[in-house]
Amino acid sequence: MNKFFQTIGQSASGLLRDEEGAQVVEYALIIAVVSIALVVALKGLTANNGGFTTFIGHVANCLSGTSCP
Repeated sequence: MNKFFQTIGQSASGLLRDEEGAQVVEYALIIAVVSIALVVALKGLTANNGGFTTFIGHVANCLSGTSCP
């Protein structure tokens, strides 16, 4: 029984020293910050008199060959 607790203790100390979990958390935080920045940027573009919608309309017209300003 003592050997069982010793094995569990070694496994727990190994998990505490493992740094891969910290790297995953760091990457998740970076992705979250970039996502928030993109949402804020797109919201700013759509709030500017439909500027983003107008831009997408111009791109669609250019790609369809209708008219390209």
